[in-house]
Amino acid sequence: MPVFKTPFNGYSVKFSPFYESRLAVATSQNFGILGNGRLHVIDLSPSPGPTPVTELISFDTADGVYDLAWSESHDSLLVAAIADGSVKLYDLALPPASNPLRSLHEHTREVSSADYNPTRRDSFLTASWDDTVKLWTVDRPASVRTFKEHAYCVYSAVWNPRHADVFASASGDCTARIWDVREPGSTMIIPAHEFEILSCDWNKYDDCVIATASVDKSIKVWDVRSIRAPISVLNGHGYAVRKVKFSPHRQSLMMSCSYDMSVCLWDYMVEDALVGRYDHHSEFAVGIDMSVLVEGLLASTGWDELVYVWQHGTDPRAP
Repeated sequence: MPVFKTPFNGYSVKFSPFYESRLAVATSQNFGILGNGRLHVIDLSPSPGPTPVTELISFDTADGVYDLAWSESHDSLLVAAIADGSVKLYDLALPPASNPLRSLHEHTREVSSADYNPTRRDSFLTASWDDTVKLWTVDRPASVRTFKEHAYCVYSAVWNPRHADVFASASGDCTARIWDVREPGSTMIIPAHEFEILSCDWNKYDDCVIATASVDKSIKVWDVRSIRAPISVLNGHGYAVRKVKFSPHRQSLMMSCSYDMSVCLWDYMVEDALVGRYDHHSEFAVGIDMSVLVEGLLASTGWDELVYVWQHGTDPRAP
């Protein structure tokens, strides 16, 4: 299956919601500690051949790129989360000299995640190591609102797939929080783990179900209507779980990646929840995605400077 080599360490990979063969990759130099970044947009070849992946365009940044989000309304628009605290918008339809389209400087520390609103399609969230989440719209040069409650770095903020005003955040303060942008503060605090929470995601078929992934090596699945105990605890990773993502096609299927270098697939509704394990990365696996347009098509990236795209059940390294 297609493999793409990046000059820097991979941090995030996302399938385009418009083109089934297009992905974007966020990368950072020197493991993201110090140095430049690059945002790649790549296309998968429709037929097997000597070049399974071609780079459409890339954008260089003075600091590492930690995450990215495709616009849900414009097929050429990308949001990038940058290590210098900035949020940059890129438009692939514009000439390189016109990019970034906008550079938004409000976060005071590294921006760790970006997520585009899938229902309203005009706004996006960013989470930062400055302990805040910010809400932006594409047409405004300043953020609409800042959500400040977490006591430590916010690593992830994701929109609910059905409710346009609701999102969740995951933080190093060991809590996940549920927010409604119409409310002054968070509407729920979930003390989900005893160690830092690095990622969270909503179930795409049950808007009350959320997953959290932690430094404690576990993934927990919660029903926000009753948070006294998780509905499932998934153990199997050997180190911190860096990202967790629910399938856009199957209600109980989810994907994770970890500092143990593996990418795992889980079905949280069955007893033997671990349904797939891929050990193709040779460094920390830190970015994953599942295609909305092609069922079972997976992508991952890591600090080994490689991006893999493969069909679930096949070997990511197979030619």
